[in-house]
Amino acid sequence: MNRLTTSPLEGARLGVLGGSGLYAIEGLENIQELEIDTPFGKPSDSFRLGTLDGMEVVFLARHGRNHTFLPTEVPYRANIWAMRSLGVRWILSPSAVGSLQEQVRPLDMVVPDQFIDRTHQRPLTFFGDGAVAHVAMADPFCLTLSRLLADVGESLMPDGRQLHRSGTYLAMEGPAFSTRAESKLYRSWGCMVIGMTNHTEARLAREAEIAYASLSMVTDYDCWHGHHDSVTVEMVLANLRANAQLATKIVRETAKMVADIRPVSTAHNALEDALLTAKKHVTDKTRRKLDLFTRPYWGEFGGS
Repeated sequence: MNRLTTSPLEGARLGVLGGSGLYAIEGLENIQELEIDTPFGKPSDSFRLGTLDGMEVVFLARHGRNHTFLPTEVPYRANIWAMRSLGVRWILSPSAVGSLQEQVRPLDMVVPDQFIDRTHQRPLTFFGDGAVAHVAMADPFCLTLSRLLADVGESLMPDGRQLHRSGTYLAMEGPAFSTRAESKLYRSWGCMVIGMTNHTEARLAREAEIAYASLSMVTDYDCWHGHHDSVTVEMVLANLRANAQLATKIVRETAKMVADIRPVSTAHNALEDALLTAKKHVTDKTRRKLDLFTRPYWGEFGGS
């Protein structure tokens, strides 16, 4: 189990992956715009490296700052690889979701603790091409980072809005929303919210040995709800804006906590018992792509 303790990760940075409605982060100072090349292609956008109340933070708009990537098109591997290359060891992921349960109302927030994956067009691993790894995903979110995020979120929620400290996130492919039959099925499974991005990021972050936590921001009820048809685009956009304002405050205060505690996570050594292929059997091409993550276990790759 993850423990709140002093971390040896001095100098490590906090990453923030902004979702729908959150294309920048207020309060970020001394900003540098960084273009990162990765072995997995071009990331969604340039990265904004700056300081947020004393914590070095790397911000990326996952859909691009002009929201030009469908959920399926987001270059998840490039985004996470680049985050790790910039020294990120914790990621906060605010994202818009729909509610699958009556008690989870629009403008509420959820810090989920589980996933069900219904995507089918995503690359879900950095491995392959002659290298096999199986990371543990029983607890797909970092328990420690999620607890910090929930503690901060609860303290900042306005009257009439609630933060839910756990729940299952149903990840769908998109871009179309679910049918009413699908929505009712996911409810019957006990899922709390539905979204299109976080599951893919969480799997890749675990392989990259980055602690990952989600702040799921509810914009409306999914289509199972009897009043769903009365939801307007204007209403959803207004909720996106309100959620983004609150999410920025929560991220900022959580960044302070991470800076003070430097929390250790089991994610930080997720590959220790996960690598099945001996390095002598891995090609130079694959070693080169994976070196950022595997260096502690296989040694630094020195091939051409």
